[in-house]
Parts: sequence; structure tokens; C-alpha cells
Amino acid sequence: MRVRVSISTVLGLTAALTLTACSPSGTESRPADGSSASTDSPADNDRDDAVLSSPELASRLLGESDLGTGYTRKPDRPSGNDDVTVLGCPELDELGADAATGSGGGLDFPRSAKAAFAHSSGEVTEELYSDTGSKLSDGTGRIFDAMTGCPAYQVLAGRTPIDITTQEIRAPRLGDERWSHLLTFSSEGADIVVKQTAIRDGSVLLIVSGSPALVDRHLDTALTKATATG
Repeated sequence: MRVRVSISTVLGLTAALTLTACSPSGTESRPADGSSASTDSPADNDRDDAVLSSPELASRLLGESDLGTGYTRKPDRPSGNDDVTVLGCPELDELGADAATGSGGGLDFPRSAKAAFAHSSGEVTEELYSDTGSKLSDGTGRIFDAMTGCPAYQVLAGRTPIDITTQEIRAPRLGDERWSHLLTFSSEGADIVVKQTAIRDGSVLLIVSGSPALVDRHLDTALTKATATG
């Protein structure tokens, strides 16, 4: 599984940073009940939910009709950031550039589906993964722990330095486990804040990433559709 935060990729963020600036303090939403990386019960004691295939996951992704007016689906981007170097965080360097940019890395669940959307107020990406509860828990926790364990580091996207800070925040009390953090990308005096929230519900992992307000707006709907039965 590649936990991909799509305000495109770091390379897309580089271009966006030259056009927009947004303050972290002005974008964090109200805290919700529960805390990041919190668990209601151990993953190996969760109900024995069936593992879903990639086509089944794809059918559970949000579409434009679920999001409302003004959303345009973005074309899929190839995985991987081959021209990105991580500086100042050995843990993330080991996991790869995708992990360091909130774009995944180290999470390699084969059953997955993804959709990314652009809106006048920002971008939002939804990703779904399916595996046993324990595998989803271990893999997701490892990535989020590594990112919050390095609260400040830098990546080089080609020759462009981008400073990244991470802040663990409270996640809504949904599903069996949940993780959430803010990433601030800074370059040439401009900042972009990205929120990333992951919810594991049985054998399904939902990750919604992008503009904080859009993540908050669509998280509940995404989880309801992703975990619907029948």
C-alpha cells in the first residue's frame, strides 16, 4: 500500500508552493474525540472480516456525485518519487521518499484503490486498502510513527529544497484504529498544509489526505461507503 497524500506529489507541491501560501494555524480543523494512533481493541482480536479485492475497493471509492459540485477527478499519477532525496530523518529515508512526503512507501498491500479530486478550495485524495486487521495495523502504524518521530526534516525534489514539518493531531473516533497528522510543506517562503487521516475498520483501511477542510468534510462519507455491506 502506498499512502499517497495527493496535493499531487512532492513535485506537484513544488509548483503549488510558488503560487499559494497558507498558514498552518489557520487550517487545522476543530479537534475531534479520540486521539491519533488510538485503538479500541487489538487488531488481532477484531472481527474476521473478509479481505476485499482491488475491484471491490474501487467500487467503494467516492465519486464526484458523492462529493458535491465543483470537484474534478484528477488523472492517476505513477507511483514513486525517483528524484526525491530525504534529509534529516533516517527512519523515513529507510522507508523511501514516498513515505517522507506523505505519499506512502513501505506500505505494500496489493489490494488497493485510489481516487484524487481537485476543487477550487484545494485537493483531496482517497485511498482504500484491504488485508487482515493485524497487517493493516502494523503497516500503517509504522509509517505514521516514523513521520511523527521526525517532526522536521527536508526533502530535495530535484534541486528544490522543501522543508517538511509533521504534527500529530487528534483523529475522529471512528473504526477500530485511527491515525492523523498535519504536514506543512515550506519552500521559498510559501507554505502548504496537508492533513492526512487514516481509519482502519476491520479489514479495510481508509486514508483521506489533502486540504484540511476537505478531509474533514468528506471523511465520514468516505468511511460509510468504504465499509458498506450488502
